Amino acid sequence: MKRHVDFLGALYVVWGALTVVIGLATLALGLGAAALGGSPAVTLRGGAMAAALAAGTFTVLAVLSIAWGTTHIACGLALRRRRPWARPVCLGLAGVNLILLPYGTALGAYGLWVLLNDEVRQHFEPAHA
Repeated sequence: MKRHVDFLGALYVVWGALTVVIGLATLALGLGAAALGGSPAVTLRGGAMAAALAAGTFTVLAVLSIAWGTTHIACGLALRRRRPWARPVCLGLAGVNLILLPYGTALGAYGLWVLLNDEVRQHFEPAHA
């Protein structure tokens, strides 16, 4: 099961990196909508409010996506290092990932299968002196 934990940690890092890239692309869309909202052609046609709404929505989604991705990267790295806090946090992320069809569902199911194993649980218990 040790290999499964390492592989799951790598998958979390990859999933997080892809999510950060999506967040950066969404942020670019938000900046583009904000720039478009300031153009005179949009202001004359009354589209400034729509552009501002799109810019705000894209920016909020981008920030959430970047935060979600960096959380996955940090947890994936901690999972590979067998940090005691990584297992419960990754279990929580796996539960939420289940609703993100289709790849998040596969990652979440695999994460739950690996992290709920009794053998894996022992690897994350703090060492007693």
